[in-house]
Amino acid sequence: MELRHLEVFLAIAEEGTLTAAGERLHLVQSGVSSTLRALEADLDATLFTRTARRAVLTDAGRALLPEARATLAAAAAARQAVRETQAGLRGPLAVGTMTTMQLVDLPRLLARFQSRHPRVTVSMRAFPDGSAGLVRALTEGELDVAFVSVNGPPPPGVTVRLLAEVPLRLILPPEHPLADAPEVSLAEVAGDRWIDSPLGFGNRAVVDEAFARASLRRSITLEIADVTSIPAYVQAGLGVALVPEFIPLEGTGLRPQRLRGVDLRWSMSLATPGGRVRRRVVATFVAAVEQELGLDREPGTEAV
Repeated sequence: MELRHLEVFLAIAEEGTLTAAGERLHLVQSGVSSTLRALEADLDATLFTRTARRAVLTDAGRALLPEARATLAAAAAARQAVRETQAGLRGPLAVGTMTTMQLVDLPRLLARFQSRHPRVTVSMRAFPDGSAGLVRALTEGELDVAFVSVNGPPPPGVTVRLLAEVPLRLILPPEHPLADAPEVSLAEVAGDRWIDSPLGFGNRAVVDEAFARASLRRSITLEIADVTSIPAYVQAGLGVALVPEFIPLEGTGLRPQRLRGVDLRWSMSLATPGGRVRRRVVATFVAAVEQELGLDREPGTEAV
């Protein structure tokens, strides 16, 4: 198996036809077909089912797809790492972000980084499934580094650097019968309508796990990707919520409640792909984030 085999496979998977894949790679269709046949022979598996209009991935093809992306991304990173030793800090840097970034002044961080390293081209992406999508993009080579919120051990294929951790606080509508209680248990609000982030977001995972540990169930009636807007929905009486304590409540009339018997915390980390040579530009960006937050430099990062 060679990289060109995976490049052809990925082009067919993403473009949908052998003809379109050939146009993307500047290959004639016969060359695309022969390369695909060689890869299928090497793997002893059929990777596509061909219809009159499209090439559709088989189960074997779907299994290969993320591995092919990760392998090609690793090869590209290796090439870029060598170039950086010869030409200084330059090249692309793909950064993944969450919808909630209040703990980091990202515009200022990126402006300083670009000012110091003008030959680095920074791009940014967010994903509708939050940190789960960011981690997936890291392992598949779509991102070089990402701000994520993950619970427990780092996901496979990812290295995580904890940046900050803050408590989650319960907010209730003003007319809720427990709105003035000094503290509230999860059991007391389990039967309420809940407002939370979509699946894949770090704060959602923390609360889901807390309810599971307590053998409680809840009903989520509203999913809001922008965590900063959740208090407005609570104020309107549409449900109860747990939000990170840095989410502003000024002007909402809401008062945060203490949770009885449980300490729930939201964390923000900086994640990079594991098991891959860390490019200088990635190490330098990690150091810039640490400097921005006043953290001790992690071994392997570079001064900015």
